[in-house]
This record gives sequence, structure tokens and C-alpha cells, in this order.
Amino acid sequence: MNTRGLRSQLKDSVPVTGLCPQTGAYGVPDTLRKGFSSVKNELVPSHPLELSEKNFQLNQDKMNFSTLRNIQGLHAPLKLQMEYRAAKQIQRLPFLQSSNVALDTLRGNDDSIGFEDILNDPAQSEVMGEPHMMVEHKLGLL
Repeated sequence: MNTRGLRSQLKDSVPVTGLCPQTGAYGVPDTLRKGFSSVKNELVPSHPLELSEKNFQLNQDKMNFSTLRNIQGLHAPLKLQMEYRAAKQIQRLPFLQSSNVALDTLRGNDDSIGFEDILNDPAQSEVMGEPHMMVEHKLGLL
């Protein structure tokens, strides 16, 4: 196995940021908006399948779109992509978790229970800030 090729492939496909956390306007980390920085999130993947698992939904969508294009023509995947974009734009206020029910229904994931359904409890979320500040930031007032 060519380990040099694998290393360069991982290096090319995963952007590695600097080890310093993203800073705000004054050079201080903005933990209120971006949460606590973690060195673990900034490391390259430890296993080659980690990239595949991270991009699973994207790869699944690409495969479905190509199959749909071959069967029904160009209009079908374009229509479905427009519906996906419209469903992604439906959100709650920035400080509340959105369940994305419409997007799950379009993708066919509404009848399956996965890992993220059990362990993605909004009450245990690490990102919580002042609601007024988060809305002002989303609207570009801050």
C-alpha cells in the first residue's frame, strides 16, 4: 500500500486549520458564538473510512441524483435539489435546535431511527448563548 499517496490524499481532502482557535474582532476567541474550540476537531482523520463516513449523506445524494438522472432525465434531480435547498432554509431561531423534518422526509430518513436521533438531544447541547445576541448576529446587526 502506498502510504505516501494516502497521506497526501487525506491532506488534500481535509482542510487543516491552524492550531489557534478562530478569533473575533479583538484577537480573542469568540466562544459565545462559535463555542469552545477543540483540538480534536482540527486534527486529520485517524482512519481512512472516517472521511467516507463523514461524507456519507453527500455521497448518497450524489448517487441518487445520478440514478435519477439516468432514469428520468435532467429535470428530476434539479427539481429534487431545489426542494432540498428550500427545506434546508426552513429553520427556527438561531438559538433553538431545528429538527429538519421536511428534509428528512424528502430524503426518506423520516421512518428510520439512527444514532443521531438518540444522542442528539438539544438539552445536552454545548452551544448555547444569549438569544438576543445570536439573533442580532444572524441578522447582521452586531
